[in-house]
Amino acid sequence: MARTSKKLKAAYAKFDNQKQYSLSEAIKLVKETSVTKFDGTIDVAFNLNVDPRHADQQIRGAMVLPGGTGKSQKVLVITKTKEAEAKAAGADFVGGDEMIDRISKENWFGFDVIVATPEVMASLGKIGKILGPKGLMPNPKTGTVTPNVANAINEIKKGKVEYRTDKEGNIHSILGKVSFSTEDIEKNYNAIFEVIKKAKPAVVKGAYIQNITISSTMGPGIKVQFEQN
Repeated sequence: MARTSKKLKAAYAKFDNQKQYSLSEAIKLVKETSVTKFDGTIDVAFNLNVDPRHADQQIRGAMVLPGGTGKSQKVLVITKTKEAEAKAAGADFVGGDEMIDRISKENWFGFDVIVATPEVMASLGKIGKILGPKGLMPNPKTGTVTPNVANAINEIKKGKVEYRTDKEGNIHSILGKVSFSTEDIEKNYNAIFEVIKKAKPAVVKGAYIQNITISSTMGPGIKVQFEQN
């Protein structure tokens, strides 16, 4: 623990935590301040001027990062009509009611994402209280409730990420791995920045994006310069 603290202290000494850095400088600093022995994940956090208590200020969606995420996602498809299609598309687990029972009765969570076809949503809703808090409940807005399971699986495997405002009006997303090239991290950052910018609710007055920070696993947050829309 002391060794990690020493590394973190040294990481903080490499930058000014009150300063906003250009994207390329921020990525360079995130790589330099990574404190883990393993290949850490780089995340971005957008602090937005929204009040998520109001439905018209909740921002939620999904997108495929052009540079991928560097993470291998295990996909569970729950369906009664598209089992063969799901298996052919590379789903890690496929089934119907027996999968819902396995989650509810065995507390099984050996997957990262659930894709569901519309006809099973009534049954899946019965375990919504189990899936919801873990962020695993399929949703049409993120493309995880769909009859086109092959396309959904393909996007997830390519690097699809979901984003949504939390209670404080923040949105968090993966940008990739510390080992990624600066170019791939920049591509991913620019892609999600444009999506968040375009999602500005009409009712928001004044500055919409308040602050943007990128960081590596257990590493310090580096503030990024940005232009308002």
